[in-house]
Amino acid sequence: MSQRGRRFFWAVLVGLVCLGLTLAVARVATRGYLSEAQARAESTLRQTANALEGHLRRFEALPELLADAPEMRDLVTQPEDPARRMAMNRWLKAKNGVVQSSDLYVMDLAGDTLAASNYDRADSFVGQNFAYRPYFLDAAAGGKGRFFALGTTSGVRGYYFGAPIRDAQGQVAGVVALKIGIDDIEASWRTWEYRIIVSDPEGIIFMSTDPGWRYRGLLPLTEARLARTEASRRYAEVRLEELEVQRGNEAGFDLMRLVAEDGREHEYLATAQDMPGAGWTVHVLLDTASLRAQARLAVAAFVLLLAVALSLAVVVVQRRARLAERIAMQAAAQVELERQVQERTADLMRVNRQIEMEVAERRLTEQELRQTQADLVQAGKLAALGQMSAALSHEINQPLAAARNYADSAALLIERGDGARARDNIGQILALIDRMAAIARHLRHVARKPDEVLKVLSLPAVLDEAMVVAGARLEAAGVEVVADLPASLPPVKGGPVRLQQVLVNVLSNAADAMEGAALRRIEVSAREDGGRVILSVRDHGPGVPPAIADRIFDPFFTTKTVGAGLGLGLSISYNIMKDFSGDLRVANHPEGGAVFDIVLQAATAGQLAAE
Repeated sequence: MSQRGRRFFWAVLVGLVCLGLTLAVARVATRGYLSEAQARAESTLRQTANALEGHLRRFEALPELLADAPEMRDLVTQPEDPARRMAMNRWLKAKNGVVQSSDLYVMDLAGDTLAASNYDRADSFVGQNFAYRPYFLDAAAGGKGRFFALGTTSGVRGYYFGAPIRDAQGQVAGVVALKIGIDDIEASWRTWEYRIIVSDPEGIIFMSTDPGWRYRGLLPLTEARLARTEASRRYAEVRLEELEVQRGNEAGFDLMRLVAEDGREHEYLATAQDMPGAGWTVHVLLDTASLRAQARLAVAAFVLLLAVALSLAVVVVQRRARLAERIAMQAAAQVELERQVQERTADLMRVNRQIEMEVAERRLTEQELRQTQADLVQAGKLAALGQMSAALSHEINQPLAAARNYADSAALLIERGDGARARDNIGQILALIDRMAAIARHLRHVARKPDEVLKVLSLPAVLDEAMVVAGARLEAAGVEVVADLPASLPPVKGGPVRLQQVLVNVLSNAADAMEGAALRRIEVSAREDGGRVILSVRDHGPGVPPAIADRIFDPFFTTKTVGAGLGLGLSISYNIMKDFSGDLRVANHPEGGAVFDIVLQAATAGQLAAE
């Protein structure tokens, strides 16, 4: 055989092998994707069937419970009493609202409806006869009735439960029926990627994610099936048609071809499960278009890889033919490559050193930034202290002026020899000095960086001290503070200085928020809630806009004008409350204004004993 003939033979042989491999990969890929899809569809099928059975079981026992009610027995034994029937109508309507069913109604043994929960509607069941319904026949015979049908009066699909009502002698005197709707369940399926249908014992679809399949038969509509359906009037006057179904099987998987609501024929992977209790069959269909597309993609990838492999094989053959003449060129190329590698390695080492230097610089910058932020927080506290000092100068000036007056008066009284009145004046001077010392002490506590441990505190006492610090500022702003703290409020855990700082910040923030408001009042209340004490501070300002509610506790965030604040007060207060294992929250009051909740841990009995 010539060289050309051998090449042609090997080309044909390789082509046939590649074709066989491609067909085998196509079969394996299709079977794999179908198997995975069937597992997902069967899981969805089980969930759907379980959900339907659970929904039915929820209502299954209710008719029997209702049938035991004395009102039921009285109605069926005295059906001619209009007052009793009207009372039962209202009773059924109330019970229907409680159990959240579609309808509740009572029938006599002739099948005539005596009372119903929908008595006051145009489609009321009162006076209607349902003796032809299987659920009535079963219940009238003393058993349990269950039946799915389309309402002949309301036109609404539903599942019916029936139970016998017995008189005092235990004889069946009537039937109570309960109807539940299925529209909500069917609507919930529309969000799934699957097509879900439910068929009755005759193979007629009555629930479907595709409305075009509803009331159509999956099985041939024989005369016997139509006669049984017509006898129970399961679908009232709805015209039943067969659904054009093409069934098939591929690699052991059941396939169906149906025309979907988009008007096109689709192929579906079909799974089904019977619900013996309800007499239904649940079908879950998964469109195979995406599965076959994935299989085609896998085949295309294999073909591409095969083409690459063949190309590589051709290249290898060609390279082997020219290997001898390229050895020298490869040796030279290797030397050049080693030189380039060395240069590149040196470049990378220089870049690494530069990166290490930049990382060190960034770490130093981050440390400086954190220190700067800490300094700014302290500066914010000092700035707040300066703002409070301007307001508190009024409080200090008042006792200073009064002390001066008392001193002058005491001097005159001493000259006159009135020692008793002079001692009274000196006592007043000492009280004023104590007041100024208390104010100075509060300012000193606010200014310094605290390192105090948590203690057991009386919340009313801490609030009083905070009012001393913030009182001048609130009075200058014309703000009234109304505090309502119950006497039974338990002690709390916290640091007295920092908790006082939180209260001053929240009160000051509330006063600033009410600038220009018609009603300038702050309401302070407290309550105990499961081992915690919640102190609420409500203002009558504009409230907190939703857009900034999540940022109000961030450092340096403020809505005030430039120079009016650093935006640190609420951030500092938030962090203080976290140190106390508490919380600081903000919300808008329904009647207007903002409400800040200061959440503290209540002190335990052991902590109180330790104190």
